[in-house]
Amino acid sequence: MNIPQKYLTALISSLLLIGLGSCTPPPSNLGSNNSLQNPTPSNSVSPTAKPSPDESEGKTVTGSQPLNASSQNTVNVTVYEADSQCETVLPKKVAVPADQQLEAAVGKVLEKYDTGDFDLAGYRVNVEPATGVATVDFRVAPDSKRKLVSLSSCEQFALFNSLNKTLTSNPDWKIKIVRFTEQGKEILL
Repeated sequence: MNIPQKYLTALISSLLLIGLGSCTPPPSNLGSNNSLQNPTPSNSVSPTAKPSPDESEGKTVTGSQPLNASSQNTVNVTVYEADSQCETVLPKKVAVPADQQLEAAVGKVLEKYDTGDFDLAGYRVNVEPATGVATVDFRVAPDSKRKLVSLSSCEQFALFNSLNKTLTSNPDWKIKIVRFTEQGKEILL
């Protein structure tokens, strides 16, 4: 049986993608091209807090500008990253600007998901102090090759559980529950 080369190549590529996509553990850094972009043209991953003027009841953090931890007073906060087997999240201490702890911690977690084929255009974190509910709203870049729903179960575990544990584990932020949305629509996990 003589199978044309182009069909054989397509078949092998498809099988590799299916196999790799379903079981890949999250590396410590999934990419290096800084494709996690914020709503402004900056290629930075870490945001600066900019409360939205129409969100007077809660604090809103929007990914927009770089944070420079070295030029400000810093504090150590704990962020969480998934282990290589996607079974648990592990703590990691990072230095962040003292006056921008929440936004810097979220930026530190999200920079791990810069894959080159999954690109965030930005995100927003809104914390409702009265209820202790934080909402993380993602903006996937229109030209991103992958969307949130196409992430493997391991990648979804790593992204959502790392953010959830990071936000709920810092007592100063008083966050009890984390919700995830994509452009305002709830993400069902």
